[in-house]
Amino acid sequence: QVQLVESGGGLVQAGGSLRLSCATSRRIFSINFMGWYRQAPGKQRELVALITSGGTTNYADSVKGRFTISRDNAENTVYLQMNSLKPEDTAVYYCHACANSRDLYWGQGTQVTVSS
Repeated sequence: QVQLVESGGGLVQAGGSLRLSCATSRRIFSINFMGWYRQAPGKQRELVALITSGGTTNYADSVKGRFTISRDNAENTVYLQMNSLKPEDTAVYYCHACANSRDLYWGQGTQVTVSS
């Protein structure tokens, strides 16, 4: 069973930065994309950013220009650099991967809290 292991969450003041990392517990072949979702209390889980195996990226409008997703294909690792954080970015952030166009993987989530 492949697991996605996230790290890098924490508490930061508004305007600060955090970097999230997500690594697979073992190598996954034929990954289509990896990305990050988040879920705030009382809200649905939403896409934050994703990156395909070819390097194409997609961002939620709310994070464009502030967050950057990147990926190390050789290591099956994805990163999310979050700058200019706002209180509304507070949520549990989940790593996500899709392989073979059908196999879906989720991390356990990491808490990001932005204080005003």
